[in-house]
Amino acid sequence: MTDKSLHIGVVQFACSDTIEENIATAYRLVKQAAAKGARIILVQELFSGHYFCQEQNSEHFSRAHALNDDPAVRALSALAKELGVVIPISFFEKAGQVFYNTVAIADADGAILGIYRKSHIPDGPGYNEKYYFRSGDTGFRVWNTAHGRVGVGICWDQWFPEAARAMALLGAEVILYPTAIGSEPGQPDFDSSRHWQRTQQGHAAANMLPVAAANRIGSETVAGKTQSYYGSSFIAGPDGALIAEAGRDDEAVLVASFDREALATTRASWAVFRDRRPDLYGVLGTADGGRG
Repeated sequence: MTDKSLHIGVVQFACSDTIEENIATAYRLVKQAAAKGARIILVQELFSGHYFCQEQNSEHFSRAHALNDDPAVRALSALAKELGVVIPISFFEKAGQVFYNTVAIADADGAILGIYRKSHIPDGPGYNEKYYFRSGDTGFRVWNTAHGRVGVGICWDQWFPEAARAMALLGAEVILYPTAIGSEPGQPDFDSSRHWQRTQQGHAAANMLPVAAANRIGSETVAGKTQSYYGSSFIAGPDGALIAEAGRDDEAVLVASFDREALATTRASWAVFRDRRPDLYGVLGTADGGRG
C-alpha cells in the first residue's frame, strides 16, 4: 500500500426496481468519484433494487444470490479492477438455507477480499429486516486494501458505538456505512436525519478517524405502501465535523481526502486508545448490565 492519503468517495442515488438500471447508475457515479480522485468508493445499502424490507413477503427471497452469483458483486468488482479502486458492495446474500444482509469488499484488482454480514438487524414498521436476514456471523472486520485499511458496518450497525470501536481497535483507518433510511410509517412528521448523522459523527470523533455513510434518495412503493429516503449522505472527519454532505433529494458524488500519517499521529497524541480501561468494561459484555 503506497497511498499517503485516504481518498474517500460516497455516491448517492434513487433506486429503481430493475437491477440493470441500478448497476448502470452505480457504474456512472463510481466512475465520477474515481475521476475526482476517490480511491475507496462507497455505494448505498441493497442498491440492486427497491428496499423490499418495507413488507414481509416470501417472494422477495428470490432477490438473494450466493456471493459468486450476485450480479452487483460481479459488475462492481469488475469496475473496481477497471478503475483501480476499492468498492464495498452491498447485496442480499443466500448462503445455503439462510440469508444475510452482506457487503463484499472488492479490492483495486477486482479480487473479493472477504465479506461482512450485518450484525444488528432492525425490525419495525417499514424496516422488517428480521423476516429476511439472519444476524451476521462474521464479527466486525477490517480489510487491508490497496488504498487503506477499511472497516465496514451496515445501516443499523451505525447506531452502535461498540461496532465502531471494535473496527477502530482492529486498525481501521476509515469506517464506512452503506445505508437505507428515511421516513417512518405512522410517524409522518418524524425526521431522524440529523440524529442519524450526529450518531456517526460521534463515532468519528470518539475514534479519531473518518466515517462515511451512503444513503439512497427518492420514494419507493412496495405492496402499495410508499416510503421515502432522505439521502444526506456524508463524510465526517476525525474530529466528527462534516467534510462533505449530500442533499436530501439529489443524486450526489462526495469526495474527501485525509493524510494517513496525520490521522495516525493525531490518534496517538490524543491517547484515547492508550487510556482505555477494558478491565472495567465487563458490563458491555452483558445484555442487561448484569442484572439477570
